[in-house]
Amino acid sequence: MPAQQVTDANDPLERERIHLASSRSALRAMRADVESLDIKDVTANWVNAAVLQRQIEERITALADLAHTPLFFGRLDYLHAPGAEQAEGAEGELFYIGRRHVHDAGGDPMVIDWRAPVSQPFYRASKKEPMDVRLRRRFGYTGGELTAYEDEDLTDAAADDRTSRLLQTEIERPRVGPMRDIVATIQPEQDEIVRSGIGGTVCVQGAPGTGKTAVGLHRVAYLLYAHRERLARTGTLVIGPNRSFLRYIEQVLPALGELNVAQATVDDLVAHVDVRGTDTPAAARVKGDARMAEVLRRAVRAGVTMPVEPVVVVRGSRRWRVPAYEIEEMVRELLARDIRYGAAREALPQRIAHAVLVRMEEAGEAPDDRVQDAVARGAVVKAAVKAIWPVVDPAKLVLRLLSDAGFLAEHADGVLEEGEQREILWPRPARSVRSAKWSAADAVLIDEASDLVARTHSLGHVVLDEAQDLSPMQYRAVGRRCTTGSATILGDLAQGTTPWATGSWPEALAHLGKADARVEELTRGFRVPREVIAYASRLLPFIAPGLAEATSVRESAGSLEIRAVGEGGLDAAVVDACRAALRREGSVGLIAADSRIPVLGAALAAEGLSWLAPGEETSAEARLTLVPASLAKGLEYDYVVLEEPAAVVAGEPDERTGLRRLYVALTRAVSGLAVVHAAALPPQLA
Repeated sequence: MPAQQVTDANDPLERERIHLASSRSALRAMRADVESLDIKDVTANWVNAAVLQRQIEERITALADLAHTPLFFGRLDYLHAPGAEQAEGAEGELFYIGRRHVHDAGGDPMVIDWRAPVSQPFYRASKKEPMDVRLRRRFGYTGGELTAYEDEDLTDAAADDRTSRLLQTEIERPRVGPMRDIVATIQPEQDEIVRSGIGGTVCVQGAPGTGKTAVGLHRVAYLLYAHRERLARTGTLVIGPNRSFLRYIEQVLPALGELNVAQATVDDLVAHVDVRGTDTPAAARVKGDARMAEVLRRAVRAGVTMPVEPVVVVRGSRRWRVPAYEIEEMVRELLARDIRYGAAREALPQRIAHAVLVRMEEAGEAPDDRVQDAVARGAVVKAAVKAIWPVVDPAKLVLRLLSDAGFLAEHADGVLEEGEQREILWPRPARSVRSAKWSAADAVLIDEASDLVARTHSLGHVVLDEAQDLSPMQYRAVGRRCTTGSATILGDLAQGTTPWATGSWPEALAHLGKADARVEELTRGFRVPREVIAYASRLLPFIAPGLAEATSVRESAGSLEIRAVGEGGLDAAVVDACRAALRREGSVGLIAADSRIPVLGAALAAEGLSWLAPGEETSAEARLTLVPASLAKGLEYDYVVLEEPAAVVAGEPDERTGLRRLYVALTRAVSGLAVVHAAALPPQLA
């Protein structure tokens, strides 16, 4: 039924307001109970006390009542008492669905967490499959105040399925500030991904505006709810393409009550050295190729040499001799096992010491483990191991590979072509690790070498967003962080804007070490208006011919304006377009080729228009963001002004990458897009 606006105290809306007020009061009481806890006499030592105090503080923060965030957004009325396979409850019982669980003084639930099993029908029930739900009610809010409700009778199979007006209003609500959660508007196909089990990895191919980023973040929140103890031990991580993107999404999980999820970029993960240099596209492509893993594996093991002299250990008045051929057998056996270099190096002295113990036992002595450890730590054995299996410094190793043509040729033989080797060699060898001008791709190589030496710590779950832009070696770096855990991979092949952007998800997942991952495709768009996505989709045949075109479920077509101006009037026309967008409600993004940002920033300032950089939080007073096209990915604005599409394309090393960058820029708008250009539009948009 249509959304209802009522004020009568006897009307259902007033009763819902009373329940909202009671729920907020109960939440405050829950917080007060935690604040009143006295832990002075319940901990054994100061370490336990500190851990418990931190947990209490986190719980207090999680129970904060955010005035402008609805405590609940929906209600489910069940037909019957849910069975053991469904949810708890009695016949006719109803459940309020919200962002967190709230109970009264007696422990009875007043609001059910959206992640609980009983909440699932709110997202998936339909007239064809009502899931024993009689009625689904959605609530509308204005500034935190409950102002409307809308009922959907799921028992009337003859009635047509209609798009919820409140749902549509929430989707189209103006975007000001950081990214917000979509917990009230999750769609069935999104919910299926969100509630996927922790045991498997899920890859989401999502067109612009399909909510893939939000789905990934809500999946983390769901997994933390369903497997909290496990993930508390193993950890969770969200990986984004850049710091601006991470700042944009950083409030989503805290709004859902999850405060302990780390966020990082791939560059953060591999920050073994200071990155001060850049690569040519050709060099970056070679360094990012998965073949470099084999080059590094060979180089790491290059220092291992076979012994030529025996090891003689003196214990008291006796001398114990382990011949060179026996030590060589140990070395070859360790190499054949293909274990990590550092672990093998630690095992070798124990193998030699054990051989000494065998000889001591054969001579009638009775040594124990302490003797073996003492022999392994002895100067003679340590010196032998140092000569046979030397310590490897990953950064120094990569430095030598990129500086020494002979060393590189030796270990890249049959792996890299000679031209590829020349491409990645530094023209001037660096003197030291500290003085080298490392590139981002070099840091990934060092990370690979580090893992060959010592195992990288694995987390319980990793979310990787904008995954299509990673190189094979970057995929390997991420995969090392979840070897024993699972992952959620998010991306859009059509938005790949790096020279090494992946061509298919199976290929990317293989590099990640998750070849058995399930690939899901989201094509229903909820953010980008129909006219805008249709215009941007003209590029798809040229940038990703195999992908399905996105469809928008938005009722409003959105505004699309293509404005051609004379060459001398481009800056003024862009400023005028920004002024027009600012007269409307919501955020405004001015997107342009990176080279044009300084000029446009000066033009805006000259006209008295203040602007923000990507990642800075918008507000009612500051709504205009000046966005380089290279940083637009993953961001969204109510209104977008796109300046000079041809310049965006020309700013990339090749046409396909440029058109993909343009596709990203065209699909950042929520309500309206204005394209302002002086040069001819790319012919692919005709």
